[in-house]
Amino acid sequence: MATIKDVAKLAGVALSTASYALSGDSRVSAKTRAKVLEAARQLNYRKNGFAMDLKRSRTNTIALILTDLSGPYYSELIRSVQEVALDNGYDLIACSSVGGRDSTAVKFLREKRTDGAIILAPNIRDEVLIETAGPRFPIVIMDRKISSEYLVNVLVDGEQGGYTATRYLIESGHRSIAYISGPNDSYDSQLRYQGYLRALSEAGLEEQSKWRLSGNFVREGGYNATKMMIVQGSLPEAVFYGNDEMAIGGLKAFEESGISVPEDISVIGFDDIQIAEYVSPPLTTIRQPKSEAGSLAAHLLFQILSGEEVKREYMLTTEMVERSSVKNISVIRK
Repeated sequence: MATIKDVAKLAGVALSTASYALSGDSRVSAKTRAKVLEAARQLNYRKNGFAMDLKRSRTNTIALILTDLSGPYYSELIRSVQEVALDNGYDLIACSSVGGRDSTAVKFLREKRTDGAIILAPNIRDEVLIETAGPRFPIVIMDRKISSEYLVNVLVDGEQGGYTATRYLIESGHRSIAYISGPNDSYDSQLRYQGYLRALSEAGLEEQSKWRLSGNFVREGGYNATKMMIVQGSLPEAVFYGNDEMAIGGLKAFEESGISVPEDISVIGFDDIQIAEYVSPPLTTIRQPKSEAGSLAAHLLFQILSGEEVKREYMLTTEMVERSSVKNISVIRK
């Protein structure tokens, strides 16, 4: 595919002159413009879909870049950001970061095709975000902490959430507690794991490596990790799943193996996705403020676009949601 550099070379003009000619800038003579347009025609060159004039004017569009567009967690987030965007007279473009540094999302960011962006995609490198963000292109980062002049961080206290979940199990009488984690490089998973370890340490309990498994934050991963734990033949008294999707997969694995929740084993999740209260048994979990976080990120982006000063970091809290998947065995132990 031909580039503007190819057009400039064929026309025998500077790159900047080719750019001006293609955008109809009056600084270019009619003769030079005709030469550039002819070169573009010969090469079948097409300007970027959003054109170069985005550098000079607003698009009234913001971007939301996510690791994955599927799943209940992301759908709630997209909805909350979209509502704020519409209230401000803006359109929202949501896209996936699948592909990492070679993804369309990264290209989208580098070319600044929107007025700003909200990022919840750990596979986009910190350097890309730091280099891309600027006074005319604000970026709000969710669930990752990056220190940079033009980046704003919206965080959820996952460490406290992991601590609260594990502490709840301990206070319910459980002493052997497994942890099914997300990806090893996940910021969220690491924080929840740290909270899990802190609660165990305070209670004088030790983590057992055979009960630390990874489920990659997906339902199938939670199912497979639980099956692996069952096959080992020695179950813990409770399992803390790093998110609800994995916990729901775990419930299915236990049911298939004839293991009753919570009679035989207690289960707790994290996120409080909508389906959590409708599974059997209804899932005890840590509520993460998904909609609030999305709304806050969007509001901050529009405040920056309006020229307002904002802080560089915001921290949201989690809360305990008690349902029916945890059995209180503290009385039995006494």
